[in-house]
Amino acid sequence: MIKLFNKDGNLPPGVHWATWPEFVERFGITPHRQKLIKGLKSAIDVLSKAGCQTIYIDGSFVTTKEVPGDFDACWDTTGVDFDFLYESDPVLYKFDDRRAAQKIKYLGELFPASWIADGVNTFLEFFQIDKNGNPKGIIAIDLSRWQP
Repeated sequence: MIKLFNKDGNLPPGVHWATWPEFVERFGITPHRQKLIKGLKSAIDVLSKAGCQTIYIDGSFVTTKEVPGDFDACWDTTGVDFDFLYESDPVLYKFDDRRAAQKIKYLGELFPASWIADGVNTFLEFFQIDKNGNPKGIIAIDLSRWQP
């Protein structure tokens, strides 16, 4: 079960594991959010076929923000067949132009979790810090059991 939001509208600090149905039920509460979830699911389908085991979801999408602009996610590279992933969808490798191609195709941004995000922290670490430098929570979904 996904924990309740704190007073700032964020999840409590840490990584909160959820199944896909739990995630959809908790965060797909409006037609706009459901549209973003559909884009995220498309990306997860490709990543899971390439061997990705875990995806982490962050951004305003996993907060109390009523109309998030998009979602932010990072994915664990362990076990990923990068050649297969590139052949399946090179858009997941396009980080230029502020990830415009990813936003068009998936309605969000996806990064390898181990990449450095801000010169110091990996994306997995960076996603767990709010804009004021305070710790916050993110969602993790185990893709080893992914059943689209």
